[in-house]
Amino acid sequence: MEDVVIIGAGGHGKVVLDILVAEGKYRPVGFVDNNPSLLDSYVCGLPVLGPINALPRLKRQRIRHAIVAIGDNRQRLNQLPELDAAGFTLVNAVHPTAYVSPRATLGRGVVVAPRASVVVDARLGDLSIVNTAAVVDHECDVGDGAHVCPGAILAGRVRVGRGAFIGIGAQVIQCLSVGDFAVVGAGAAVIEDFPDGATAVGVPARVVKAAAPAPARARA
Repeated sequence: MEDVVIIGAGGHGKVVLDILVAEGKYRPVGFVDNNPSLLDSYVCGLPVLGPINALPRLKRQRIRHAIVAIGDNRQRLNQLPELDAAGFTLVNAVHPTAYVSPRATLGRGVVVAPRASVVVDARLGDLSIVNTAAVVDHECDVGDGAHVCPGAILAGRVRVGRGAFIGIGAQVIQCLSVGDFAVVGAGAAVIEDFPDGATAVGVPARVVKAAAPAPARARA
């Protein structure tokens, strides 16, 4: 069984630890976290081994596998270049009570929580999360770093963009698109496409905050 270090010792890190232990494919040996108050402490019985810049030292200690367990989508994605530069292999954490179709495609560092479903021909991008009892139905495409929260449901052929957030209990009807870093609020019912960076809430969901416009180019 290969050792694995968990990047992030907060609440989501504890969840990922539980999933890894239940799955039994990897042996968690500790956390890495940039919070200085956690240094030399223990979280759920595992040591906090240092900040993110401790990765090269851990690699010299023959720890080669890692998983990013940071809840914030942007922060989670920001860890990827450093992990790649340090030569770590990102592993997935799939709870044994989850259903993942053998015809689904999972990227690197994916987390699939208890009782979640990832159905035929769905694709989960790198560092994406399908949280407790969420459903990603057939042929959905969930982008890198996106989070499908507990109890959320994506009907067939939904596209969720990079870093997007689908809130607790939200529902997205078939064949729609939620843009990069868009936010769908808890309990929302999505019946139309939403653009990059939008925040949508309600039943049916409506945009309450649009992405900031791109800065105008200076004239030559």
